[in-house]
Amino acid sequence: MDLTFYISAFVALFVIIDPIGLAPLFLAMTHGAKKAERRAIGRRAILLAFFLLTLFGLLGDAVLGFIGISISAFRIAGGILLFLTALDMLFERRTKRRDHTAEEEERPDPSVFPLAIPLLAGPGAITTMILLVGQAGSPVEAAGVFLVMALVLSVVAVMFRSASLLERALGRTGTVVATRLLGMLLAALSVQFVLDGLRGAGMIAGTAAG
Repeated sequence: MDLTFYISAFVALFVIIDPIGLAPLFLAMTHGAKKAERRAIGRRAILLAFFLLTLFGLLGDAVLGFIGISISAFRIAGGILLFLTALDMLFERRTKRRDHTAEEEERPDPSVFPLAIPLLAGPGAITTMILLVGQAGSPVEAAGVFLVMALVLSVVAVMFRSASLLERALGRTGTVVATRLLGMLLAALSVQFVLDGLRGAGMIAGTAAG
């Protein structure tokens, strides 16, 4: 694998986890909390998400093999799932659902639900980890995927710490624009996942024309 693979992995995980879109939501869910408490909530959410994504990245392929699903089939299904997520982002359904969740949740500690699950380690992120680790050609390259995942979660940590500043800088309109741009990028990446799955299943040629 070359550097392009790791860049694509970073972009895919960054887009699906969406640190920019999560920052205002994190701020809303921790409204009224003290600074130390807010940081503790963010830290717990990120650590749990790291554990879950690592677990599925390591064991996801084995589980698929146990139930008789090929990685090519899972790439296609995963690509479709990511494309649906992209549609949510493009048409603001994702933002509205997050806002609705933030308004209704009265839990004193949102670090486990809904921050870690499903906003950080949701179906899309889990699917992406399984697909990326499946594309790695060696344990060293797979370790690189986990490092990329840790880097994305580090960006989330920075966003959580600077949520107040980000909210003032972007505003509501800026957050919506950023989410839609990320949705466009995710749509393209999801199509690539489907093409890779079809290619792996031998349904399309291995090289594109032009």
